[in-house]
Amino acid sequence: MSERSNESWRLATRLVRGGLTRSPHKETSEALYLNSGYVYDSAQEAEESFDGTRERYVYSRFRNPTVSIFEERLAAIEGAEACRATGSGMAAVHAALLCQVRAGDRVVASQALFGSCMWIIADLLPRYGVEIELVPGADLDAWKKALSKPTRAVFIETPSNPGLELIDIAAVAELAHAAGARLVVDNVFATPMLQKPLALGADVVVYSATKHIDGQGRCLGGAILSSQKFLEDELGPYLRHTGPCLSPFNAWVLLKGLETLELRVTRHVENAQKVAEFLEAHPGIERVLYPGLPSHPQYDLAKRQMAAGGAIVAFEVKGGKAGAYQLLNGLKLIDISNNLGDAKSLITHPWTTTHQSRSPEEKLRMGITEGLLRLSVGLEDALDLTEDLGQALTA
Repeated sequence: MSERSNESWRLATRLVRGGLTRSPHKETSEALYLNSGYVYDSAQEAEESFDGTRERYVYSRFRNPTVSIFEERLAAIEGAEACRATGSGMAAVHAALLCQVRAGDRVVASQALFGSCMWIIADLLPRYGVEIELVPGADLDAWKKALSKPTRAVFIETPSNPGLELIDIAAVAELAHAAGARLVVDNVFATPMLQKPLALGADVVVYSATKHIDGQGRCLGGAILSSQKFLEDELGPYLRHTGPCLSPFNAWVLLKGLETLELRVTRHVENAQKVAEFLEAHPGIERVLYPGLPSHPQYDLAKRQMAAGGAIVAFEVKGGKAGAYQLLNGLKLIDISNNLGDAKSLITHPWTTTHQSRSPEEKLRMGITEGLLRLSVGLEDALDLTEDLGQALTA
């Protein structure tokens, strides 16, 4: 029995039923296939399974029934032709880029990136003879100049981690395509609930499913969404032979997360807006960066490109690193953690954690100061969160 995604289904239905495939036992919850291999009724069937004549599961490094349900459901939500899951978000970023670039190619990326994404772009790719250029994300003239030369791929985060800089996806997509490049968008901060990069012209979307898709700090996972042609020509062979596959158990957990994603993101956004407004009005705060605030430098773009401001608030505390540490150490409810997208509110100091390996000059170019904090707003009561921040700031 199969309940493949119906194009007429609305978002909430796709989140719960997209890609659902039941075994002969007709279970209500998705079946968990914790197996690595599969058997064949004959030698001929095995041969046909490997030469492509027969479509079926042959090895869970390639495909797995539980993982397939997750992939099909996420593709239905995103509006993508194809999806492949990976063992982590960084595995998704790595595969989405490495599967398509060759020595001598050129990659252009926004300069405000998550620390590990920056390592792949600025440190790893040049080792293999790939030319790199980093661009201030909000500067369209800089994008035009950088993409005036032939380019293989463009990689952006929007909103960026941790400074919540926005990039005009449609404008950069047009420039990228004119340069012969594919645009890869890390959409993890916006989630598929708040932003649709493919509809804005992007070619590939990547997620750390560890974040809001799981949403409860339980497991790692990643995903790459694209056209069927990109999957067949570039991504599929790369994943098949390098093996950054998602475990069936983690896929099953992430499926459970997708069922409540819309409900949770709605609450995340409501809380984040209240927290951002509270912080902006507090005298102990130097500045607040949140796309849902009119004070955000790209507020108009946020309204045009995103459905809401998201669940992450970045803010700079007066007093630099000492002021940031004082606030962190004074919190009683909000937890210090480098993770994000959790039901629990989590806060981190990017200068000394997620971006510690980058030089001070690089961090400042990314908009990361010693007083900047990144707050992932959870599902608690917003008043409890603002009271906790308030007492920590007062202390």
